[in-house]
Amino acid sequence: MPLHLPPAPAPALRSVLAALGSPTAVREAPTSALRAHQGPLSPDRPLPVHVWDDVSRAGGPPLTRLAGWRFLVRSGERAVAAAEAMLTADGWTFSHFCGGPYVGATEQALQQAEPLATPYQPRLLSVPELYMLTLWLHHDIASDGTTGLPAPSDLLVPLAPAPPGIAPHHPQRVADLLPRLTLRIGPGPLLDSPAA
Repeated sequence: MPLHLPPAPAPALRSVLAALGSPTAVREAPTSALRAHQGPLSPDRPLPVHVWDDVSRAGGPPLTRLAGWRFLVRSGERAVAAAEAMLTADGWTFSHFCGGPYVGATEQALQQAEPLATPYQPRLLSVPELYMLTLWLHHDIASDGTTGLPAPSDLLVPLAPAPPGIAPHHPQRVADLLPRLTLRIGPGPLLDSPAA
């Protein structure tokens, strides 16, 4: 298996387990699939979530920062939601449950990456300026997942829904995709953005 998932910080995992064990937290989740679910739920496939919020900066590699850890919430063989933990001044804490198309898209992208010949460390890379989330396949499989910049040879797999003009679930090298992303950001509103 070429994917090397970094271990999530133990307090982050504990906070997600506590939220999943709380009937109130699950019942009040904004995710209908999670609220309606019957039976045991378990966190799976921890992925560090990095944010790239300087897309318009020209030159050099993208500067990213760790924003949290996202776990797919599994019921049997299927992911029904995701749970995210974030770092606060008091340590790792449960942040929120989320659902929607990115849950299935994340699972699909991970399955798509499994047969790749090159070993990678999977991460999520959020690009808020483009309303975009990608599976980032990082070359440094020994990393703890919290640091490191996207290398030109790393792969990005845009998750569906992707911005107009960006093919979802089509792995692309960072060196090939980043110039296309930076062109999409102008001095005004987001280019090609869907109507609100």
